[in-house]
Amino acid sequence: MKKEIYWEKALQKTKISINSKSLFPLNTTDITKKLYKGNDFVIRELDITKFKKSTLIGPKINPFRPWDNILEIDSIGKYHQLILNKYPVQLGHILLITNEWKEQNGWIDIKDWEAIKEVNKDTTGLWFFNSGPLAGASQPHRHIQLLRRDPSELSCPREKWILDFDNVNYKNQRFYKNIILKKFSKTLNKENIHEIYKDLSYKLGLGEPEIDKKPRYPYNLIFTNHWMLLIKRKTDNLYGISVNALGFAGYILVTEKSDINYLKKFGPEKLLENFL
Repeated sequence: MKKEIYWEKALQKTKISINSKSLFPLNTTDITKKLYKGNDFVIRELDITKFKKSTLIGPKINPFRPWDNILEIDSIGKYHQLILNKYPVQLGHILLITNEWKEQNGWIDIKDWEAIKEVNKDTTGLWFFNSGPLAGASQPHRHIQLLRRDPSELSCPREKWILDFDNVNYKNQRFYKNIILKKFSKTLNKENIHEIYKDLSYKLGLGEPEIDKKPRYPYNLIFTNHWMLLIKRKTDNLYGISVNALGFAGYILVTEKSDINYLKKFGPEKLLENFL
């Protein structure tokens, strides 16, 4: 059984960070039942009244270099740091970042995957990555996100859909052409995860790290101990709804500016189609 030292540290640091007003959990309300009858999506409305418009002029400040010390969980090897997400979607929302500058829209490299494995040996769950602005990334500095999950629970609302993807989703051509799944024969830490990532990227048309300086298209990556899903993207916002990797995992976030009527009429799965 895993000790989950990183998870325990994340919870401790969360309490300290909230008390010092250095961490700001997103204030959301579950509105799923008002809009959708299924159980494979969770739709939450975000309260944006407390968000202030930035008055900064000039280049965007990098919040990860340096990172806020109070959010620090632990160092991961020589090249990575584990910190709390300043605006978490759940308590203990973890970010794995590179110590030095590395672009978010570049290839995830072998050092990143080694760091992921190091964390995953102790604390695992739903990992996800947004490759750039058109895939829902909010920061240009390399960061890979982890939402801790207990082994007994589903990693995300869409897990059954994801595991059945190869069997049933060929009927939806847009999903079939822009999403690719790999089920691991072993657990993540026992797989050559870097090679799996490169193979899926090549098959989905994102290119190859040895040839292409950067992936040819924006994409989302979602993975757990048992599977990896790669999604080729074309835009990040439609109908006033922003979607990142978590949208394809089954978590939809809306605001008062979102077209709720579209979501209610056509459903969240139809919404996702339009982002591909």
